[in-house]
Amino acid sequence: MGRTRLLASNEEIHASDQRAWVASYDVEAIADVVPRTRAHAAGVLRSVTYAPHGSTTALRAELFDGTGSLDLVWTGRRDVPGIVPGRRLLVTGMVARSEPWRARLAIHNPTYDLLPTGDPA
Repeated sequence: MGRTRLLASNEEIHASDQRAWVASYDVEAIADVVPRTRAHAAGVLRSVTYAPHGSTTALRAELFDGTGSLDLVWTGRRDVPGIVPGRRLLVTGMVARSEPWRARLAIHNPTYDLLPTGDPA
C-alpha cells in the first residue's frame, strides 16, 4: 500500500478502484462522453431513483466509473430487474443532456448487460 493511497480519501480510493475495474473492459471513460453521440460505458450504479406514483413514470440510475457519472433513464418503467445500487453494468446508448439547466448527461432506455458484483472474470 503506497503512501498516496494511505493519504487518499475513501471517495478517491473508490474512484481509483472503479477506474482500474473499468479499464478491463473496452469502453469509454464517462468523463469523455459527449452529448449527441453513441457511448459504450461501464460502471457501478451509485443510486437508483424510483418515480413516485402520479408522476411521469421513469426509473433513473446513476452510473459511476471513477472518472464521472452518467444518468441512465428507463422511461415508462417503475422497475427494471437487476437495476439496484451496487450493481455493475455495461451500457450502450445515445448520450443526451439529462436536464437542460444542468450539466448532467444521460442515456435514455440504454442497452445494458448486468455484470457480476465481484471482480471481473
